[in-house]
This record gives sequence, C-alpha cells and structure tokens, in this order.
Amino acid sequence: MIFVLYIITIFYCLSIIALIYGFTKVNSFEYLGLKPKTKFSIVVPFRNEAENLPNLLNSFSKLNYPMELFEVILVDDASDCRLQNADCRFQVLVIKNIRVSNSPKKDAITTAIRVVKNDWIITTDADCVVNENWLLTLDNYVQKNQVSMIAGAVTYDCKKEFLHHFQQLDLASLQGATIGSFGLGKGFMCNGANFAYTKSFFKELNGFEGNDRIASGDDVFLLQKAMARFPEKVHYLQSKNNVVITKPLDDWKSLFYQRVRWASKTGSYQSKFGIGLGLIVFGGNVALLLVVYCLLFEKGNFFLMCFLLLAKFSVDFVLIHKTNGFLKNKTHFYLISSLIYPFFSVSVALYSLFGKYEWKGRRF
Repeated sequence: MIFVLYIITIFYCLSIIALIYGFTKVNSFEYLGLKPKTKFSIVVPFRNEAENLPNLLNSFSKLNYPMELFEVILVDDASDCRLQNADCRFQVLVIKNIRVSNSPKKDAITTAIRVVKNDWIITTDADCVVNENWLLTLDNYVQKNQVSMIAGAVTYDCKKEFLHHFQQLDLASLQGATIGSFGLGKGFMCNGANFAYTKSFFKELNGFEGNDRIASGDDVFLLQKAMARFPEKVHYLQSKNNVVITKPLDDWKSLFYQRVRWASKTGSYQSKFGIGLGLIVFGGNVALLLVVYCLLFEKGNFFLMCFLLLAKFSVDFVLIHKTNGFLKNKTHFYLISSLIYPFFSVSVALYSLFGKYEWKGRRF
C-alpha cells in the first residue's frame, strides 16, 4: 500500500506542477483604450433572487461602457416572489423561463437566446457583481483576437468566517486548474458566472443538445463541445478588470450540495484530460487521507509519510497562491483547510455518484 500511495502522490504532484506551468503560459490582458464597439447581451437566469438582483443591476449601472451597446435579459425560473421593477438607464427585459429539459439554467439561457438582440452573449449569476471595466475589457479583447468564446474568472467576497475562506481556497484551486488547463491547450472547465460566447457560435455547437438531462453544466459542457471542435476559437481572459465577484454560502450543508452539483457532471465530461485530471485529484485526496491514517497509527515510514504530505501541500499552495495573486485575495487558513479538504472532497465525490442534492429549492 505504501508504494501505491507514493505513486499516486507523485502523479498528483506532477499534474499540479503541469497546471502551474500552464498558468504561467496564459498572458494577462488589460483593456487597451480601444473605442468600444461590441454589442453585448447579458443573460441572468434567476430564481428567488429579489435580495441579490438589485446589487447586480447596480453594478451594471456603473459599467464604464456605453449604455446603448448592451442589454440585460433576466430570465425568471419560477420564482416564488415578484421582482420589483428596476429603475435602470440601460435596457432590461424580464422573461419567463421555458422549461423543456431537466436543467433549469440551460433552459433559461436557451430561452433568452431566442430574444437577444446582439450576437455576443455573456452569462452571469444573480448573486454576483461585476467590475466597472468588465465589458470594456471583453470588448477590447474581442477586437484584438479572433475568438468566439471567452471564459473569465470568478471569486468570492469573503468575510472573516472560516467557512468563507475555505470556499475561497476551494474556488481558487478550481480557478487555478482552469487557467492552467487553458495554458496547456486543454481547457475543460469554466464558470457560468463569467462566460461569453457569440450567438452564432452557440447555434453552431447546437447549444446544450446532448447534455440537457444533467441539471448543471451549462458552462462546462458547452466549453468542452467548443474545445473538441474549435479549440482555436476558445480563449481564457485573464484580467483583474474582468473578474466577477460572487457571494459565498453561509452554511456547510449548502456548500456540500453545491459542490455535489458541480461534481455530478464530471462523469459526463467530453474532455479526456478533464476526466483524467479529476481521477488524479480524487486519488490524491484519498492518498492524503491514507497518509494521515498511517501517521496517526504509525504505519509505514514516518519520514516518507511526512514527505508525501509536504509534497502535496506544497504544490497545492503554489497553485492557489498564484491564483489568489491574480484574484487579489489573501491565502488565509491554508493549513487547516488543507487538512479538512480531502475529507470534504472525497465525501462530495462519493455522494455525487449515488445521492440527491438540493438546489434553488428543488431536489435533483
């Protein structure tokens, strides 16, 4: 067993080192002062977000971008409460979601695409706020690059609670893996809270056809479709002006179900690289649990176990630290989070294979 632990940990560390290398290959981009000319349609699916939507709309009103060059489509997915009319200077359209599949969010985006006026579509979430130069940076990038799909970064607005910083470290690891995979030319993951593509490209990919039986994955599956067919048209935009900020969850149960929802789509990945990396990460976390067991019960060579523990913690820290440097976040509670995370991650992965989860008041 000790030899197996050693091999798994080495494979894990090499994989993370590869992602760190890939991260360094993605160039940072800032807006170049080009005159804005791209017209955007911002699509926001929502359900019972009366508290959060005003903050998002307020951030839209502060965008450093001509109001006549963007519209906002809010897609109401059977909310229990009525959304108050927003007093906005930009174009806002509220429409009802048309459900045709097992995925409310995919249906909402498909519903919106039928009525959008512009070719460039950006999806974000109701509990987010955007940077004032969000659209300006996207516009300048579109003007300078032949691109049809753009993935961007998402981070949390953390308070002092450990739970919030635990989520931030988890999200930073995912964002780091995302950027690193794009740097390696193997992009397989993105976040629908900051995801842009053209309407024509969406139609060329046949939208969400083929994965609409899975409740989540409006972002990942579309990205993997695009990477399989037109990888040269898919880019990652690494810019501090393009980062979208979202709210962390306030209890462990909600966090667990959210991560189960994210994990439940892994088995349906089209990307072999994504599946392989997922298995290696899962194996690395299981190996860490076994290493801790060996240390507690004095199994195997003590110094070898400590080396394996240190090796995993070190490569993880480098990737997370680089990501937090880009996201302008501090790396708090790293050690205790690293000890807790393997238990959390393995539980999420196993539960996602057999268990049900709750999302927006529904069970899947």
